[in-house]
Amino acid sequence: MQNSPSLSSHSALMALSPLDGRYAAKVAPLRPLLSEYGLMHRRVQVEVEWFIALSDAGLTGFAPLSEASRGLLRGLVTRFSEADAQAIKDIEKTTNHDVKAVEYWLKARFEQNAELTAASEFVHFACTSEDINNTSHALMLKAARAEVLLPGLERVIAQLTEMAHGFADVPMLSRTHGQTASPTTVGKEFANVVARLQRARERIAEVPLLAKMNGAVGNYNAHSVAYPDKDWEAFSRQVVESGLGLTFNPYTIQIEPHDYMAELFDAVTRCNTILIDFARDVWGYISLGYFKQKLKDGEVGSSAMPHKVNPIDFENAEGNFGLANALLAHLSQKLPISRWQRDLTDSTVLRNMGVALGYAVLAHESLSRGLGKLEINTDALAADLDGAWEVLAEAIQTVMRAHALPQPYEQLKAFTRGKPMTRDMMQGFIANLALPQSEKDRLLAMTPGSYLGLAAALAKRV
Repeated sequence: MQNSPSLSSHSALMALSPLDGRYAAKVAPLRPLLSEYGLMHRRVQVEVEWFIALSDAGLTGFAPLSEASRGLLRGLVTRFSEADAQAIKDIEKTTNHDVKAVEYWLKARFEQNAELTAASEFVHFACTSEDINNTSHALMLKAARAEVLLPGLERVIAQLTEMAHGFADVPMLSRTHGQTASPTTVGKEFANVVARLQRARERIAEVPLLAKMNGAVGNYNAHSVAYPDKDWEAFSRQVVESGLGLTFNPYTIQIEPHDYMAELFDAVTRCNTILIDFARDVWGYISLGYFKQKLKDGEVGSSAMPHKVNPIDFENAEGNFGLANALLAHLSQKLPISRWQRDLTDSTVLRNMGVALGYAVLAHESLSRGLGKLEINTDALAADLDGAWEVLAEAIQTVMRAHALPQPYEQLKAFTRGKPMTRDMMQGFIANLALPQSEKDRLLAMTPGSYLGLAAALAKRV
């Protein structure tokens, strides 16, 4: 019987998720933001900001903290380490409650400071765990969106924009329904994707990240009984918006309802879908020979066929965007649903935000790498166009319409549909038309590679 590896092994080879194994380095920027460590870090930040704000609230029994104590508290956030996270996990082994473990860890940090020790019971004051968790999750998403997700997407958009401009004048045969169609340019097809992604990027960036600090069922029950004269809603709004930089949600149950999360994840999903569409198209263009891929010494395309240079980056991107979308769709559909004032089904699902967004980040990286390998093959593009003279039928019948010639569409349909066309055949047809000579000359000078409309200008404008 084969020996089993140690279950205590934490090597990449033993990771269940490829994000923590094979692809660990490629999603490393997300790890401190959306991991268990990241969640603990944000919990400490929220507890600290709530505690400091309480000291400034004019509450009986809690005077404003000194600058030294504020510095110590905020230093716990800025210097939060993996060892600190492990210390909290060790406390959790006793409490069997992750948020309470953070509270106890904070209070233990107060032991050498008399001012903080005297006020230690105001740590987590009037809070339910979800006050800490929902704000922490929003902060995690805020950082992940700003520092990793959007920059990765913007790199792809920048690459595509450069290619749209660079290939703006390179003619390419279109295919609608897989059949030859009116020509375009390579740059215009890239510009189409850029325009879609720019809109999708804005939708992701503009989703407000909501949070609440309103107690066990959203009514400030405990707050109001302890200090009935305090405007707790205004205070909570101040902490959420000014202290944490989030958007205050005044109406919740025990949990913030997660509708904004669904909106954010749906926006990411739509962006991913655009990129799946693009990855498949580029895969097809590579297959047609429109693009070559730069070679790298030592790489192998197939274990059996030495000639192969496979479009693996675009295939990897497509697969990982698909995984991201499957997970994001579940998050979007599940998170806004909670039984009565709360159940715990959202908690375990929220721990997979990093997995869902990790696959999107991985796909951005694959797509960017694939784009960097592409080289335009103008010979293949030109040859494809030169074998598709039938695409000029649209131009010819439209000019005939403009000059009121009889049944232009029907004439071109009978002449071209389902038949191989050559330059001589198309020019012979034009020569026999009852058009002004200037119009005939214009049509006779046209080739599939010059019948481009505004494609180049549109590509350069994006």
